[in-house]
Amino acid sequence: MRICLFPGTFDPVTLGHIDIINRALPLFDKIVVGVGTNAAKNPMFSAEQRMAWFNEIYKDDKRVESIAYEGLTIDYCKKIGAKFILRGIRFVSDFEYEKSIADANRTMDNNIETVFLTGEPKYTSVASTIVRDILKNGGDASPFLPQAVINFLKK
Repeated sequence: MRICLFPGTFDPVTLGHIDIINRALPLFDKIVVGVGTNAAKNPMFSAEQRMAWFNEIYKDDKRVESIAYEGLTIDYCKKIGAKFILRGIRFVSDFEYEKSIADANRTMDNNIETVFLTGEPKYTSVASTIVRDILKNGGDASPFLPQAVINFLKK
């Protein structure tokens, strides 16, 4: 079974994240969305809320599940039997950063491969950081968000 971990903060989940997952689905038997919990970061939304969005979006596709984890991504891959790490790339600068992480992960365990998918051009401007800034300032971030997140924000 080809299990892939898609790690990230996903604060909040954006259309860019959904695009990467949807395009990766034909490549893997299972995609585990790893909602990273980092004590150094102060997220806008709880890990439970971020997981709930993925669970709602993929309620009809059992190939996608979400979990919260902390610690090294490579260790969590071993724990769940994932041989692949999925990362989305928007810009060349993303690739340079992501490649350095992939190289470190490969040094720690060369049996786990990082797979990069480039985002659809229409989603390259979608970054959780920008979306959080729009939300904090009372703007309409709905063009960047899946319906599950929009519904939550309207409450």
